[in-house]
Amino acid sequence: MKEFHLHLVSDATGETINSVARACVIQFDSVRPIEHFWNLVRTDRQLDLVLEGIRDNPGLVMFTLVDETLRRRLQDYCREMAVPCIPVLDPLINALAAYLGIESQRQPGRQHMLDAEYFGRMDAMDFALAHDDGQSTWDLHEADVVLLGVSRTSKTPTCIYLANRGIKAANIPIVPGCPLPAELDKLTRPLIVGLTKDPDRLVQIRRNRLKLLNQNESSTYVDPEVVRSEVTEARRMYTRRGWPVIDVSRRSIEETAAEIMMLLARRQTGGLPPGALADLPKSGLPLSDGPKSDGPKGIG
Repeated sequence: MKEFHLHLVSDATGETINSVARACVIQFDSVRPIEHFWNLVRTDRQLDLVLEGIRDNPGLVMFTLVDETLRRRLQDYCREMAVPCIPVLDPLINALAAYLGIESQRQPGRQHMLDAEYFGRMDAMDFALAHDDGQSTWDLHEADVVLLGVSRTSKTPTCIYLANRGIKAANIPIVPGCPLPAELDKLTRPLIVGLTKDPDRLVQIRRNRLKLLNQNESSTYVDPEVVRSEVTEARRMYTRRGWPVIDVSRRSIEETAAEIMMLLARRQTGGLPPGALADLPKSGLPLSDGPKSDGPKGIG
């Protein structure tokens, strides 16, 4: 494993440069960056600390600074130290400026301004928390997205991620023997999406969950046949109702959310009418009958 020092310098929260750096580094096998994270760098004194850090641990520097004086100081110092110094947003900003025919404002943290979009994200976050795990079904009609799935299909983290993108998302667990909320049949506005997962992987995740909760692992909640039946019955229901289905077995939360946002966009532009089944990868599970589950409720 090859290690190297990586300095990430930002005049804002650093979320952008952190994401860009990790997306790039992950493409290289057998390397491990030793990250030095410098955020909210907006004064000469703050930059002095960055330069000291680069001096003590020379390595690749990636930055998103808009102040020209700070940029020049950082680049000049890196040139003296003979270390690469990369302004990661410059190519895109320059291309946009050329295309639009206007200059950028060069104001730090503009994407984090307390504007209507920001407060919209906060409202979406409040909505996701209030409508987690089947809560507050009386106003599901206000949701943009409603996710359904058996226990441990990543419903909650996906809703939180969507909320951070300003999308109001609720989730409802599918529990054997428990009917779905009656409000679900009356919904016309929200996009309803069914989540599914490979039963074998689901069993392992549930077992780990029970260990964390110090609960009995002999429960039908982790019985392979019962879990397979749960997944099959859920898939049958999705098909009957014409809901889009996303198999999250090998998807990250970000990838699942990206699929959902794509479905939302298609629906808003008329490409996916309410009730239409999306052409997404399926798990390929046979729709066979199986035993019913009486596994623990509220774990998921």
